[in-house]
Amino acid sequence: MKTPAAKASAQNTAQSRRIARAAVVVLGATGGVGRGVVEAALASGRPVIAVARDKAGLQCLRGKFPDADLSVVAGSISSDGDGERLARDLRKLGRPIGGVVAAVCGSDTRGRLLDHPAAFLRQTLDDDLLPHLAAARHLLPLLSEAGRTGTYVLIGGPGADRPWAGYGHRSIATAALRMLARVLHEEARTIGVRVQLLAIDSPVCTELNRAHACEQWPSALAVGQRALALVEPEGVQPAQAVVNFSEVTALPLPMDAADVDPASADSTIQQDPEPGDATAPPSAQAGLLPSRCLQDARTLLRNLISTDNNNQERST
Repeated sequence: MKTPAAKASAQNTAQSRRIARAAVVVLGATGGVGRGVVEAALASGRPVIAVARDKAGLQCLRGKFPDADLSVVAGSISSDGDGERLARDLRKLGRPIGGVVAAVCGSDTRGRLLDHPAAFLRQTLDDDLLPHLAAARHLLPLLSEAGRTGTYVLIGGPGADRPWAGYGHRSIATAALRMLARVLHEEARTIGVRVQLLAIDSPVCTELNRAHACEQWPSALAVGQRALALVEPEGVQPAQAVVNFSEVTALPLPMDAADVDPASADSTIQQDPEPGDATAPPSAQAGLLPSRCLQDARTLLRNLISTDNNNQERST
């Protein structure tokens, strides 16, 4: 006859296995980081529900993994209405959901805050921050229905601690996203769901920038492994709201996993951002300025020299 402790252990094991078979929803699945999350999940044997606005990209993703347990849903999380529709579509699939990984970001518009009207920052928050809230409001209940160990993971880029020259609006949005994660982390406890933000403070090598990526940059696959490690129900990972990339023990991948990137996961070397890359680095953390910042500096110097020469000509 089993002891109460043994029964409880068996029940916990059964629950873990049940959740391990539940699907992981990946928001922004067709983006550079999102593809890495999808690949890592499928390589570990997790069913995946890939969500993105890009219908053609979703079909390409399904074509890349024809034999995998991969479902695709075309949808957006730009507003509360979009989030509600997405939750309804996910429920229609009739599949238990064990986790959500949000790998979404806004535009790559650049420029000084002082050179733009206030509406520019408002638009950045509309694009980069509020979709996360819209998604969480409607998808957290799905995780609550699946069990008390469901986890919602947001992937956040750098720039929250140090202003990113030329991209200050994104630094503000990233800092706000970290606070949003902390607030949701506390509020979601009431429905038995854990919310965490995986903070990436270094550039990421993706399929979009691989041609000029450094071998020391962490790959999108490595980011996906760590995001999935937070989704796992065993509870061996850090439990705080904001978790640094280096604090997470990555899930091992099968030796024959396709397209495994050897890129190191702990690099802090910086690069110029790729369009749409949620983890583009701030120049304040770089050993050298990104090429775009260098171009801006050269242009500024040329203008200063030209102005100085003109002033000298007038004085003579």
